[in-house]
Formats: sequence, structure tokens, C-alpha cells
Amino acid sequence: MPTDSPRPAPGYPRAPRLDLVEDLPSAAPVRAVADPYRWLEDADDPRTREWSAAQDALFAAERAAWGAREAVAERLAELLSAGSVGPPVWRGQRRFSTRRTGDRDHPVLLVSEPDPRAGGGRRERVLVDPLAADPSGLTTLDSWQPSLEGDLVAYQLSEGGREESALRVLDVATGEVVDGPLDRVRYTAVAWLPGGERFFYVRRLDPALVPEAEAQYHRRVWLHRVGADPATDVEVFGAGRPVTSYYGVSVSRDGRWLSVSAAVGTAPRSDVWLGDLASAGADGASGVPALVPVAEGLDARTSAGVGRDGRLYVATDLGAPRGRLAVTDPTRPGREHWRDLLPERPDAVLEDFALLDGPELERPLLLAGWTRHGLSEVSVHDLADGTPRGQVPLPGLGSVGALLTRPEGGHEAWFTYTDATTLPRVHRWDARTGEVLVEAEPPGAVEVPPVVARQLEATSADGTTVRMLAVVRADALDDAGRPHRPCPTVLYGYGGFGITLSPGYSATALAWVEAGGLHVTASLRGGGEEGEDWHRAGMLGAKQNVFDDFAACARALVDGGWTTPAQLTASGGSNGGLLVGAALTQQPEQFRAVVCSAPLLDMVRYQLHGLGATWAPEYGDATDPEHLAWLHAYSPYHAVREGTAYPAVLFTVFDGDTRVDPLHARKLCAALQHATTSDPATHPVLLRREADVGHGARAVSRTVELTADVLSFAARATGLDLTRRT
Repeated sequence: MPTDSPRPAPGYPRAPRLDLVEDLPSAAPVRAVADPYRWLEDADDPRTREWSAAQDALFAAERAAWGAREAVAERLAELLSAGSVGPPVWRGQRRFSTRRTGDRDHPVLLVSEPDPRAGGGRRERVLVDPLAADPSGLTTLDSWQPSLEGDLVAYQLSEGGREESALRVLDVATGEVVDGPLDRVRYTAVAWLPGGERFFYVRRLDPALVPEAEAQYHRRVWLHRVGADPATDVEVFGAGRPVTSYYGVSVSRDGRWLSVSAAVGTAPRSDVWLGDLASAGADGASGVPALVPVAEGLDARTSAGVGRDGRLYVATDLGAPRGRLAVTDPTRPGREHWRDLLPERPDAVLEDFALLDGPELERPLLLAGWTRHGLSEVSVHDLADGTPRGQVPLPGLGSVGALLTRPEGGHEAWFTYTDATTLPRVHRWDARTGEVLVEAEPPGAVEVPPVVARQLEATSADGTTVRMLAVVRADALDDAGRPHRPCPTVLYGYGGFGITLSPGYSATALAWVEAGGLHVTASLRGGGEEGEDWHRAGMLGAKQNVFDDFAACARALVDGGWTTPAQLTASGGSNGGLLVGAALTQQPEQFRAVVCSAPLLDMVRYQLHGLGATWAPEYGDATDPEHLAWLHAYSPYHAVREGTAYPAVLFTVFDGDTRVDPLHARKLCAALQHATTSDPATHPVLLRREADVGHGARAVSRTVELTADVLSFAARATGLDLTRRT
């Protein structure tokens, strides 16, 4: 059995400390803030390059001593070898979907269509293959949207993890690219008009027209004609609004109604307008209708679109933190005309809905997707008035993806389902019979270890109940469901932006658990597991609640006999990197190790880098004295204290990350290496740097390498033998 070989205690790279103390806004409770590693913000500074190269060498030396690393990399590859399938998007007789076979790094976009040569059969073709475009695997397929007729597909590719998509349009019949690339379209939706000649989309202004520091912002909604110079696109919406605004666009199936949504950064509120494309002026040269408010200036998230039945469907958390669905006539879209179709439920959060109105049905139906403490449910209702008509049976306690139907209507709905031991599969529900069938599953098979999931609870500092989903080997529990003994544990959390952590198949968790560990996901405030009130209880000045919740989960796992502080690893990425950064600086004694990925850590200056300015609605604005006090109070970089015994820490950063700048990890890494009294031979502070990938999608092989390093680091710190399989 492989074992970790001895290694000498490393010395940390030299990192000069500047005598830099900055005066902050005069009204702030905290005036002067030290920033000794400001020089590490500049990745091109020769000192930063030298320091980063030394950190690379230190990490490589550490990794060389992880004897089980290659074995766990092989197991992770096995657990991901089944590949993946995506749900279908129908356009007439054409069926669009994605699939990845186990030997590929990226999925391909496929079309299935009737084959006249096969006597009623179908043929399947690859439309977009990122590996054909870039065999290196550094290009990802970010999104795609067929035209209403299914003759064209708009798709977006980005390179090196930078998420700077370029949009192209492909002719489905010939496979030829007929338009593009259109640049500056990061995060855009594409809303096709009937006929496939034009679509609405979102694009940033030319950087030459805006201040250099704002090049990532200044989005506008445009109307584009396929094949035309984008310089001739018609500006539809966005001028005069805050520069960090994000926009959404959609067009009703009949092509009459345009819906435009807007939110300032990541604010938990959005405005929606509706335009009648058949109105006078809309069919002229501009094609742009007058936009009438559906919801404007409300402290709520709202989305709206016109269904096939001609009603305007409004999904909102206005007066309903767990969400509700209302309807109205699109000619009277204001909230005074809304009528609840699905009122707020006290026990579940409304996540999605879909209409079924085919001629085969006795009555049109409405499907509603909910989460109860993060677990999915799908209910069936009468479309006319929302009367309950039953439930869609699900395979277990897990997560349901988007509810999809045919654009022209029908009696079928498709969704994906996954849980801790189940690969995501595509299911089809037949409204006539109530039957759910597996329609598509990953092309390969995987031997999943015998594990079970258990929901646990913790009590936070203010008495709030916080739930966790624990995945553990079945033989690690006694007949009463209690652990036989404490075991090495990974506690993962996020707690931000209203994002719900739902259960799903995870090679990371399974590789850890089958070796005898425990993998726990915490549903912290700041997330969306219990609705918008739960989110707001963990944002802005209440952000400390998130860190308190995480600490309470750690204590509950120890008190319940699941683990010990010497066996506990905290793990999180992005906003979750901020979470574990706060955990290790506020309560370092709770954890043996911390994995901090693509993190935010300098909360005094976070708005100045990456997409930080868009996150001020979530965290606060550091130019506001009150907000600055919140931010500085928990900012991990500013909370480091010399002479403290810190846990072992692994920072993972990505040079292509255009969301969260790696400077955050560099600065805290240097601060911890300077301050910690822990023995670097047993509690190292390490930085893993990776080129040509970013914050989001990446090649599967790169995921395997990253995860193998993370699990090997945590296993070495907590004593888990990752080679164990039985």
C-alpha cells in the first residue's frame, strides 16, 4: 500500500512587507488599514513573478511527497468516466442536446432529426465540438440557443477559462458558420425572432468608448440581423442605467412579446419590462417596441414572459421570500393586475415552472419545481387556476434540473435528476399517464461505492438551525445511524448570492468517502436554501452570520462524534473561498486543514479587481464608511495575527480567472506564511497556481488533476488513506 514519504520542512519564499498604511474614509470607524503585500496585486511585477515561481516550486516539492496522489487521480478519472448527457431542447422534429463520452474532455452539441433514408428512424450529428475547434482542450462551449424553427443555432465559445465568449451562428442543415464571431457577449442570452433572421442579445460597449477600469461593464441590449456587421446593430435598452447592470432578454413563442430584465450587479432585485413587437413602430426599421414596466423599482427578484396561452407569467419574491407565480394579461402587466397562480409555500422555495397544454390532455397543466431544504420536488397543477393535481415521482432525494417542454406544447416534460450516488440522467414525464422514464443516461458506467446520505443539523450562534447533508460509507454507521468513530471530514460551504447547494453526483465526495472519510455540505445563510430571507440574513452587514453558521456546523460534527478538529478540513471556492478564509482566521483551532479556491480575501479592495464592482450589492461598498466597517471586520487578509498557529492551507488559483483575481490568494498566502507559528512540515501554507483555466468550466482532465491535489492535501493533513476502497 503506498505511503507518503518523509520530506524536509520547507522554507517559505521571501515576501517583503511594505510599511503601507492607507487612510480610509474619514467617517469610517476604522481609519488606517495596513496593506503590507500590496505589491502582490500586480501579477507582472518582477517581484510577484519571482515570488510566484518560488511558490510553484514549494508546492511541487510538497506534492511530490503525496504518495497516494496518483492513485486518487486514477479513481477520480474512473468516477468521471461515464461521461454526461444534457436535457433535450426541441425545435419541431429536431432535438438538440449535449453529450460527453468518458474519453473526452468536453461535451459536444448534437442534433437528432428524422432520417428519410431510415424509414422513420432518426440520425444524430455533431454540430459543435470544442475539441475540434481547439484540440488543446482550453476552449469551452459556454452556451447555445437554437432559433425558433431549429434551422440555426447561436453558440458561444471561450478560451483559456476567461469566459470572454465569442458568439457564432451555425446553419444546422449544412454545419456552416453563417455569422460571427461577435465579441464582448459574456453571459448573454439569445432571444430569436420568428424566421431566424434576427435576435436580441446583450453585448458590452466597445472598450474604446468607456473608461479603462470599466471595460467589463456597460452592457446594452441589442437587436442583431444574422450576417450583418454588429456595428449596425440596433441598441434596444441600457443607456443611462448603472454601468454594472446585467440584462436578460426573451421573446414569446409567437414572436409578439419581448421581455427585458435588468439587475444592478448581483443585487437581489430585478426590474422587468414588456414590449409588444406587433405594436406600431416595432415592425419598422428599428424593430424596437416601447417597453412597459412589469416590475420596476421593487425590492424583489422578478422575471416575466408570455406563455403559449397568451397570459403573462410573473415569477417573483415580492411579498413572498420563498417565491410565487402570478399571471396577468400582457396588455396590463403592472403588479396591481397580478393574480397569484402559485402562492408562496411556507415549506419550500419555488425554483422553476413549465406549461403543458397539448391537445392530448384533458386540461392544460402547470409543473412547478420546488426545493425543500435544498431537496427537489415537482408538483402538478391545473394551469387555469393552480389547483393541485399531484406530484411527479422522483427517483429519490436529490436535485432536479430545469423543467423543459416542447415550445409548441405537448404532453411531455423533460428534466435531469441526480443525487449523491446517481449520475445525472435525463427523465421524461408523460402527463397522460403520470409515468416517469429515463430517456437518456451517460454513455458509460461507473462503479459507485456503497455510501449513504444523511441530513444533519447545527445551531448557530444566534440560535438559527443550519442543515448539512453528510455523505458517508454505509458501514461507517451503526444501526441507529450514528458514526462508529470520528473520521477525516471535508466540510464544504458557500453561503452567498442566494445560491442553493443541492445534492448531486460528485466524484470528489465519492473518492473521499469510499476511502473512509465523511463529506459534508452545509446550507448556510447567504444561500437560497430557505428563500430570499435566508439569503439576506447572510449578506451585507449580516455576513458574519454565514461564518457563524459554518463554525456551528464544524462544532456539531465534532460534538456528534463524526470527526475531530484534527481530522477536519474546511473547503470552499469563490464566495466559499471567502467563507473558509474567514473560518481559518476567526477560528483556526477548529480545523486541521483549509482548501481555499479562487477566493475573495481582501474585502477592503475587492471592488477594484475582476468583477468585484458587480458584487457590492452582496458584500457592501467599501467607499461607504458603514459598509467599510462591515468589510474590514471580517476581511481575512486583514484578520491575520502574528504568532497564531494556523491550519495547513492550500490556495488554488487560476491565471485565466477574470471573475476573482488571484491576487487575493497571493496576499493572504504571504500573510499567513509570515504570521503562522505552525510547523510548516506538518501545517504548510501552499499556493497551487494553474495556467490557461479560469473560474468556471474546464477540461475534465484538468478537473481530475486539481481534485487529486486537493484531496491528497486534505488526506495528508487529516490522516485519510485515499488508496482504501473496501
